[in-house]
Amino acid sequence: MNTNFEYIFQKSNIGIGRRKQATARVFLTPGNGQIIINKTAGEKYLQYNIEYLNKILFPLKQLNLEQQFDIIVLVRGGGLTGQTDAIQLGLARLLCKMEPQNRVALKPHGVLSRDARVKERKKYGLRKARKAPQYSKR
Repeated sequence: MNTNFEYIFQKSNIGIGRRKQATARVFLTPGNGQIIINKTAGEKYLQYNIEYLNKILFPLKQLNLEQQFDIIVLVRGGGLTGQTDAIQLGLARLLCKMEPQNRVALKPHGVLSRDARVKERKKYGLRKARKAPQYSKR
């Protein structure tokens, strides 16, 4: 965990992923498969949820690179699910930027697609985005 963060964050190789309100900046360094999210161990940050960890590591597993890189992430906004999806997208984009032929392997699995669904804004006269006040005839 004693990583020189200032050195890593100055590198030009950065993958940016977004989902809902979450934005993740992903950096890769040669290593042994550690995940560091917001200067915290990835397992602890994701509350030891195996599904979240597997989702993040999915692009690396598809390319058989799990034990070759350490993943360092700065993530803001949203909840854990949105952040996990944002990290996965950022990692997949970074892998494609590093080696263009990785795109062929990752594209069929849908990890390069940005999920553009976000919460709809509330409209005036309504209780939520679409929920109207109860109608009373009498």
